[in-house]
Amino acid sequence: MKKALSLIAALALSVSLLAGCGGNGGTETAAETTVTESTSVQESASAENAESEEVSSAAETAAAETASEETQSQTETAAGEETAVNVMALKGPTAMGMVQLMDSAEAGPVGGNSYTFTIAASADEVTPKLVQGDADIAAVPANLASVLYNNTEGQVQVLAINTLGVLYIVENGDSIQSVSDLAGKTIYASGKGSTPEYALNYILSGNGIDPETDVTIEWKSEHSECVAALASDEDGIAMLPQPFVTTAQAQNENLRVALDLTKEWDALQADAETPSALLTGVVVVRTAFAEEHPEAVNAFLDSYKESVDYVNANVTDAAALIEKYDIVTAAVAEKALPYCNITFIEGTEMQEKLSGYLNVLYEQNPASVGGALPADDFYYIR
Repeated sequence: MKKALSLIAALALSVSLLAGCGGNGGTETAAETTVTESTSVQESASAENAESEEVSSAAETAAAETASEETQSQTETAAGEETAVNVMALKGPTAMGMVQLMDSAEAGPVGGNSYTFTIAASADEVTPKLVQGDADIAAVPANLASVLYNNTEGQVQVLAINTLGVLYIVENGDSIQSVSDLAGKTIYASGKGSTPEYALNYILSGNGIDPETDVTIEWKSEHSECVAALASDEDGIAMLPQPFVTTAQAQNENLRVALDLTKEWDALQADAETPSALLTGVVVVRTAFAEEHPEAVNAFLDSYKESVDYVNANVTDAAALIEKYDIVTAAVAEKALPYCNITFIEGTEMQEKLSGYLNVLYEQNPASVGGALPADDFYYIR
């Protein structure tokens, strides 16, 4: 069947037409031979026996050749099913959860997929690659997935939630004991236009602080710039995700985690009719890639889940791999991993949690999710 499909595809492309015709000609010749032999059978009983044996032998040979060709075709098809998959992740928890898969992929195909991994410093590097088709699967901020879905008219689907809340307010000192203490302060932050900005705005607004007028937020292009700003400002305050909190603390022993924004989010959701969780990252796939290679996408999900489970269960070994791929040092990774909330949630549970989170952002600012809540086809359910 697969051989026939290959011939049909080749004919559609006007390639190997001669080979296709040759196959038909071979069938016709076989038919003519059979007719000739049948005539000879009628002429002589003894010749019939001899020719019958010859035909039987020829049939057995032909059957053996056909079986051999089918076996070869199946082998070639199996080899051809190895799918090249380009994956991008951000330098942080989303990439940290992939390191076991990245390491396995260095030895060869995993689950029938041949992977190429790229780790980016910011989402701005990932978006164009995904839209242009240079990346097939990518780990991105949760709200960015919805923005991409809306801006590309459904060309992106979300596969799984990979990171829960990892945002913290840190400071040099002890002046921040509650969200209300942030009023009038300057906050260094990274992630403008994505999950960190909208999470911070939601928490500030929910505590009576106008993000536009009551605080000053200095947006940096990368989390590492926030760490550098803290190092040079003795009264500095920053919003950082793990593992950058641990990185900053390694550089400054006086740096203190003042607020866990996941807990602050949950406090605001306590009386909500349908409470949502703070989500940081998801894994998305190009819709066209998922439609063309569903088996490859499902194989990726299985392998990625195994990687996440490995990272959470083998912190020391995972930390060594995290350093190997230049995400952060092993020492930082080992301390940070327990606070990174790396996870793997797919299917209907993923849809329920993510849709609730996106709804909170939409109510705050429709632009945060691309102007509209995504339809059901946004969620990849296998």
